[in-house]
Amino acid sequence: MSESALFPASRLEEAAGRAGAAGLDALLLTPGADLRYLTGYDARQLERLTCLVIPAGGHPMLVVPKLEFAAAQASPAAGLGLEMISWDETEDPYALIARRLGPVGAVGLADQMRALMVLRLRDALPGARQALASAALREMRMRKSAAEVAALREAGAAIDRVHARVPGWLKAGRTEREVGALITEAILAEGHVQVDFVIVGSGPNAASPHHDVSGRVLQPGDAVVVDIGGMMPSGYRSDCTRTYAIGEPPTDFLACYQVLKDAQDAACAAVRPGIPAEAVDAAAREPITRAGYGPAFIHRTGHGIGLESHEEPYIVAGNAEVLAPGMAFSIEPGIYPGHSGARIEDIVVCTEHGAERLNNVPHDLVVIGG
Repeated sequence: MSESALFPASRLEEAAGRAGAAGLDALLLTPGADLRYLTGYDARQLERLTCLVIPAGGHPMLVVPKLEFAAAQASPAAGLGLEMISWDETEDPYALIARRLGPVGAVGLADQMRALMVLRLRDALPGARQALASAALREMRMRKSAAEVAALREAGAAIDRVHARVPGWLKAGRTEREVGALITEAILAEGHVQVDFVIVGSGPNAASPHHDVSGRVLQPGDAVVVDIGGMMPSGYRSDCTRTYAIGEPPTDFLACYQVLKDAQDAACAAVRPGIPAEAVDAAAREPITRAGYGPAFIHRTGHGIGLESHEEPYIVAGNAEVLAPGMAFSIEPGIYPGHSGARIEDIVVCTEHGAERLNNVPHDLVVIGG
């Protein structure tokens, strides 16, 4: 897909309009997902200030350190018609932004801006109320364009190829860390440019949803939760979980896994435009609770995904955000009784008629000879 399709110039104008509608005089966006979303520029996170400045009623500008200017010019941002301003080591970029903006009453800061930069901007713009830029940008970023969905689809296919190889690496006698190293290599080999996380939770470690890897040796009878994801060259992310078994698992685990599979299917089937995000969470939770595993489902059903692994919308009780076509998020119920655990996760996109799953490796428990 072309960069112009993935990062269209029209986003800058739309962001300026949304900033004004949110009562903000300007958006100030340091390196991160917001800046990349609006310009395509994957700027480095440094102590030196890089900042995309989008006045609600003016021309956008990108302020960059001189040593990063060539990289900015080589990025898709150079084709968007915005002004690029470099600053020298002896200059104060915060004062530069304040001079160029003039008097402002409120500014939206990137939600994950470093405190150093938040405070320096507060000092440079003492009369400006600081708010979150997501007040203007959240609706834009939640509803993915066709190009963004295509990028997520590509990411999903890449991580599916890794999961298809996992059964060959899960052997009794290997450590979680050894398996994790093989998975890390495969994530990069299958087209990602960055590994975001590799979770290999075996036996009791499968009961810890964010376990990571350890020196524990895989043993016959273990359930193994493998949750993996990374970033593609486009900047868009993958995230997929499957559960495996080393040797034939106990009957009670098979029954638990079937409940989990039914819950994940029910949540995917519940996705459609017009229903609140919390209804999908409820659809996943109902069969798990009915089967008596309710207290062992200890996290939300899902999270949005795009240029960040976790972003809005969140699929959780209490979130009345109405689903709309283009919203992309995980559906990942889990059951963690304590001695073991299991999770199934797909990324789905809300379409006009329901959900499109972007992960298509089988959902059945894969039993590997011990």
